[in-house]
Order: sequence, then structure tokens, then C-alpha cells
Amino acid sequence: MVLLFSRVLSPVKLKGGGTLLRDHLRIYVRGGSGGKGLEKYGAIGGDGGDVYLEVNESATLHALAKSNPSKRFIAGKGSDSGKFRIFGEKGQDLVISVPKGISVTADDGELLGNLDHHGDRMLVAIGGEGGSSKSSYGGLKGEPHIIRLDLKLIADIGLLGFPNAGKSTLLKALSRAKPRIANYPFTTVRPQLGMMEYEDGRQISVADLPGLIEGAYMNVGMGHKFLKHVERTYLLLFVIDIRGFQLNAASPFRSALENYLLLNKEIELYNPQLVDKPSVICLNKMDVKGADERSAKFLFDLEHIAEVKKQFPEEIIPKNISKPIEIVKISAKLQQNTDILKSVLRSAIDEIDDRRRERISMESLEKESQLLESDDYIY
Repeated sequence: MVLLFSRVLSPVKLKGGGTLLRDHLRIYVRGGSGGKGLEKYGAIGGDGGDVYLEVNESATLHALAKSNPSKRFIAGKGSDSGKFRIFGEKGQDLVISVPKGISVTADDGELLGNLDHHGDRMLVAIGGEGGSSKSSYGGLKGEPHIIRLDLKLIADIGLLGFPNAGKSTLLKALSRAKPRIANYPFTTVRPQLGMMEYEDGRQISVADLPGLIEGAYMNVGMGHKFLKHVERTYLLLFVIDIRGFQLNAASPFRSALENYLLLNKEIELYNPQLVDKPSVICLNKMDVKGADERSAKFLFDLEHIAEVKKQFPEEIIPKNISKPIEIVKISAKLQQNTDILKSVLRSAIDEIDDRRRERISMESLEKESQLLESDDYIY
């Protein structure tokens, strides 16, 4: 489940490990034109080729854009018919390789479908009909479309936090990734993928998602581009700056607990089911002065959140709050307790994997049982 992600989602390799991800691409697709018919003999031209998208484990959007800078993909033309060829041959289909986890939308935003598994295929442009009596023996043009390919990142763990919470520093501490790190918000502007490695060879992928801001669910600050990746992760790692956070002078200062509530609010408003994902809270920057007192208050207030939340503005309170598997206090900068965090994340992901395997096994048994009970089963 894990090693595969580094190959599929690694358009730009970063020095020292990790990847920078291209997560969307807008392309023009057109079916091939139909071949000409020949009225004298009633000959029919070949249909134009069709355009398909097909999931390939080695494909990336970056490679696709690089291989065809024009971003125009046109299938083959149908062959003309003739005196000795009554039926022209169909034009060659064009198959475009894409990574798994792709959502395909029309230019007007209509969802056309999802490509989530290796080998999944989708028809996106039909070739024109070959020339016949219906078209005065002239070949018809193929369908033209502009479509958008959106990659929803598939990773084991997604780092979720407001800008400058220390997500990039944490990714570096947990994996071999070398993300850009600086003491200002929005250091991460595109998703980055790192790989945690364990002594027994186990590998777990970690995605550093760009920092959210209030209103992300309404697409403020490109919120939808960031939140869409959360949907494809198995576990959420909330990274909270224990000092609190203030985006700018015009924004209100939010305490660590308020930040956690707001993160829950943003993902709940984007997709209520995200709050139910397994999660871990990481209280970061525990090396700063007063961190112990602040973390103690965070833990106490979270335990008594039903009462404590009444003192906060209603607009930051989510209907439901994610129930963390564990809360770990660390300093990513000094790599304090990062080994403990890695161990917690390993246990959580292993448990998720076990539950997924058990569910898949149960589904297989149910299908087999239904087949045995059906009239179509041959003994």
C-alpha cells in the first residue's frame, strides 16, 4: 500500500528524498475524424479513433504535461474507403496514461468520473463517424472537449494545520523529504510527499498539505485545492502550534485549542465525513518558553470541551470534533519525541490496515455466499 505512492505521485524529486506534486492538469481531447466514403460504390469511411484515459501505476501528471506541452490529445483519423475497400478502417484510439486518484471534470465543473484503480479506463472523446449516405459520404469530425484532471493525493497520513504550524519541519523530521522551511506562513504551496521508514522495512507515506486558513471550506486561500487531498488519506495528523497562531495583523489571534477547533470546522464544512477519519494530534514547538503550561491547559480544555467551547465564538465551533487516537507533544525543530510520534503513527496505520483487510475479507465472503444462494450457481 505504501511504496507504490512514491512512484505514482512523484513528478518532481526533491534532493534528499520526498516529492513535489503536480495535482491538476487541463487538457484538450478530440476524437479522430471519420474517413471519407465513396458514393459511387456506396463505400463507407472508417470511424475516427476514440480518446481514453487509463490508470497506469507509473504515470504522473507532470510527465503527461511534459510529454505533450501543447496539452492537445487527438485520436487517429479513420481511413478513407475506396474502390477496393468498401469499409474504411477505424482510426487508432488514443489512450492517455494517468495516475490513480484522478477526478475528471468538464470545463464547466461537471464531474465526469473518477479513476481510482490500476487499469481503470474512461472514454472522454468519441471519434467522428465515417463518411456514408447520412453525411453525403464526408467523414464527420470527432468530439472535442476540454477536461480537467484533478489528482486527489492518496497517502497513508495527511498533515493538517494552519500556516507556520511546523508541518514541513515535521515532514523532514519524520522522513527523508527536504521541503522548503522558513519562519513565515505558506512555505508549502504545493503538496509534498515523504516516506517514513522503519527498521523492519515498513514504509508509510506522509503528505504535507499546504496550510489552511479560515474560510478554506469556501475555497478561501485555494482551500478546495488543499482540502481535496485530505479525502484520500487514511489518517489525519493535526499539527498544532502550541503557541497559537495569527495569520496577520488584521486577523484574530487563535489559541492552540481554537486552532484545533477551527481545523475541525473547516474539514467538517468541506466534507462532514472527514471528521470521522482516524486522527492523531501533534502539539508542536514544545521547546518554546511556557509550552508545558500551555499544553497542560490544551489537554484539560479538550477533555472538558463541552463546557470550554461555550467561551469561544460560535462560528469556530464544529458540530462534531475528531476524537484523536493519541495526543503527542513534540518539537519537530529539535526532533524531540518524533520517534514516539512515528511509533504512534505506525500502530495507528497498522490497525487501519488490519480493519481494511478484515472488511475486504468479509465482503468477499458475503459475495461468495450470495453466489452460492443464487439460482445461477452451477454445482
